[in-house]
Amino acid sequence: MNDAKPSGYQTRMMVLLTLSFGFVFLDRNAFSYLAPFIAPELQLNNTQIGMITSALSFTWALSAYFIGRLSDATGKRKPFLLLAFVVFSLSSVFSGFASSVAMLMVARLVMGFAEGPILPISQSLVVLETTEAKRGNAMGIMQNFGSNFIGSFVAPLLLVAIATAWSWRAAFFVAAVPGLIIAVLMAKYLREPPKREVSTVAGSQDGPDLGILDMLRNRNIALSVLICVAMVAWMVLGWAFLPLYYTSVRHMPASEMSWQISVLGISAAAFAFVVPRLSDMYGRKPILVIFCLVGVLVPLAAYFWQGSPYILALLVFLGWSASGAMPIFMGTIPSETLPSRYLATSLGLVVGLGEIIGGVLSPTLAGKAADLYGLQAALLIMGGCAVVASLLSLLIKETAPIKVGRTAQASAAA
Repeated sequence: MNDAKPSGYQTRMMVLLTLSFGFVFLDRNAFSYLAPFIAPELQLNNTQIGMITSALSFTWALSAYFIGRLSDATGKRKPFLLLAFVVFSLSSVFSGFASSVAMLMVARLVMGFAEGPILPISQSLVVLETTEAKRGNAMGIMQNFGSNFIGSFVAPLLLVAIATAWSWRAAFFVAAVPGLIIAVLMAKYLREPPKREVSTVAGSQDGPDLGILDMLRNRNIALSVLICVAMVAWMVLGWAFLPLYYTSVRHMPASEMSWQISVLGISAAAFAFVVPRLSDMYGRKPILVIFCLVGVLVPLAAYFWQGSPYILALLVFLGWSASGAMPIFMGTIPSETLPSRYLATSLGLVVGLGEIIGGVLSPTLAGKAADLYGLQAALLIMGGCAVVASLLSLLIKETAPIKVGRTAQASAAA
């Protein structure tokens, strides 16, 4: 669409997709928030907690690429989204019935497979329905605002309160309801997007078909994958181990832990508007470099700060602004790099490899390190991931239309 102002449908679509991804993360993060309640009953150690977290990331990664590719091949988006929301909601119900580590593991594996394609398919809808000047901002809001306001702010407060009042099983049952409601709303209000070409640094939309290896030979795609690996690990380790670190090492009561963790959601929801918008204005590369590095502040604050809990919350709020960079390398840069017929495929490839390496391996390895050296080991690994991502961002080739357009104009003038 080339309208300067968003249409009524665009607005409805953005609201629906933003809310829907918020409920995806409510279910995804539920296990981490409820781990202090689940671990004693099912006798879980840190390694098992990391493995259960990894299980969801593993199937998320596989389905993000393969279902994303299937969506591009068929030209269909809506049916895959509808099925995904029904299946992951039922998986949350199954999680509530889990009586063993194996049952919980199966529930999270199925949930990950259902949730994986939701982000690449939703982001492809955003790209096809919005203008290029506002692409980064729209993709950032869709991916970060709902997922963090609902999944990281509302979820810990709601789920911990339910688990405290009733049980962790009841919390899983409640978490299943919004996904089913979203499926009904999507069936009624979401449409298949119009077919159109999207401007990219690839230039021509024609050319031979690209496989996985062809895509990975592209500098920006390869770097996006590596940055995604590091930053997904950074984020997943924060979700998985900060609640345990706060309660086990810092000896916070569950009520204080829940609001300290909810700060992550407030931060990410706020910076969902700021960071992608800055990338539209000043370029993808410099914003990635700065905000990935800012992510180091989260583990440093949790590890070193021993003063006021409100100052701790402020430091974590600022550090978690790094999450605002996630849509840039997960969606915006890939969508501006390869031809538009690979929209969901390229997004699924970056998200998939980022999840399968960063999301699967990091919680298990960090959990093992935490069992051997203490939970602080997981925080140190988290900080290292943010530094690596910032250094890799220095190598990105700029794709922001405002920067690419200026370069093209300068070349034409010369």
